[in-house]
Amino acid sequence: MPSRSYHILQNVPSFSRILLLSSVLRLALIVYSEWHDAHSAVKYTDVDYRVFSDAARFVLNPAADNRAEGPLASYWHVGSPYTRATYRYTPLLAVLLTPNEWLHPSFGKLLFAGCDILAGLLMYELLVSFILPRTRRRSSPVQAEKNPSPSTPHADADSTSQLATFLVSLHLLNPLVFTISTRGSSESVLSLFVLATLYYALKDRWDVSAVLLGLSTHWKIYPFIYGVACLGVIGSQGAVGRGWQGICSTLVNGRTIRFGVISATTFLALGAAMYAIWGQPFLQESYLYHLTRLDHRHNFSPYFYLVYLTYPSASSAQETVLWKRLLRSPLTSFVPQMILALGSGLLFGRRRENLVFTWFVQTFVFVVFNKVCTSQYFLWYTLFLPLLIPQLSMSTRRAVAYGAVWIGTQALWLSEAYKLEFLGQNVFFGLWIRGLVYVVGNCWVLAGIMDAYGCRA
Repeated sequence: MPSRSYHILQNVPSFSRILLLSSVLRLALIVYSEWHDAHSAVKYTDVDYRVFSDAARFVLNPAADNRAEGPLASYWHVGSPYTRATYRYTPLLAVLLTPNEWLHPSFGKLLFAGCDILAGLLMYELLVSFILPRTRRRSSPVQAEKNPSPSTPHADADSTSQLATFLVSLHLLNPLVFTISTRGSSESVLSLFVLATLYYALKDRWDVSAVLLGLSTHWKIYPFIYGVACLGVIGSQGAVGRGWQGICSTLVNGRTIRFGVISATTFLALGAAMYAIWGQPFLQESYLYHLTRLDHRHNFSPYFYLVYLTYPSASSAQETVLWKRLLRSPLTSFVPQMILALGSGLLFGRRRENLVFTWFVQTFVFVVFNKVCTSQYFLWYTLFLPLLIPQLSMSTRRAVAYGAVWIGTQALWLSEAYKLEFLGQNVFFGLWIRGLVYVVGNCWVLAGIMDAYGCRA
């Protein structure tokens, strides 16, 4: 380990102190949010949290115009979270937040902040148990040549713990992470589910991992892309053969079928339970809506401008012009997105030790090429960065360049979005151009990370 890095790690507080600091920070922000929202017209609390809270209230207070509509709804005296317009999530989220009504309105924020902390614990365990020991073994011959003096097991364990603490702190003390959870976004719950899925996959406990993958996909549909990489890893453990025959034997065998059945059964069982109580609104709002969604509001995705230009109005509801229907079709974004996300899972998902890298790449391209992309979506792939950084071979200069481009393309877009959102200027075309710059810049960053991983592997 270079002396500069060693001295930095020497000054890193213990992991327990990082956890305490992270917890106190989140608690303070939640308390502050109560005061801020009561005294300011611009609220600290995310509008989504108000949607969640309203949905929880509807669940607890059924009425003539607010009842669950599923086949078994008569056995449950509950209302429908979908009575709240724009609630498009699993009913489990509304159920989890019902203490907002009878305990405290900030209960959900405390729950989301707690999931942040639990995710940090899982990250630390992943680093000290799987990732750092592997990277240490891989780099030990090179280090032995540069530094022939032997190190003690105790010193190695200390340095591993310090490095893991530093990496986890990059997540727990990331302003994007702690502000999103304390403002009331539920992303931290899904992050915890995804990390738990990864944890049990790396422990080779695939049945548990399959159940957690099914739960993650029920919570929000995108984690299903990780299943492809899991199948590749499971199948490769006993596969033989080359070419298409080898690929087929890797993806379709007894072990992969077992994983797929367990994961799909979990997903379907949860869906069936939700449908049995809440009926068609659950299917429509949680899943079908996202397949046909036309979002013409400005966001990082360059697709928004195409949808904006071709968005159907009342006078053109029966629009038959082919090119307009093609531009606003969900398939226009869905096909390239799935080819890249699933294809990268098939390409890189062969060994367990590559799962972190594979899931990062899959999530990155899924977000960049999604038809809707907002800042909170970045959490889906930055979640893996603390686990991936030790596996990269990258100079400080290049790391700074990649970080500058990643942040700079967002700042470039946000500066134009401000003119549209707050000044009311017609800058849609300029915003679209900056969205294209954002895509190109992010693709360059991803290519650099992939190259850095290839150099280290």
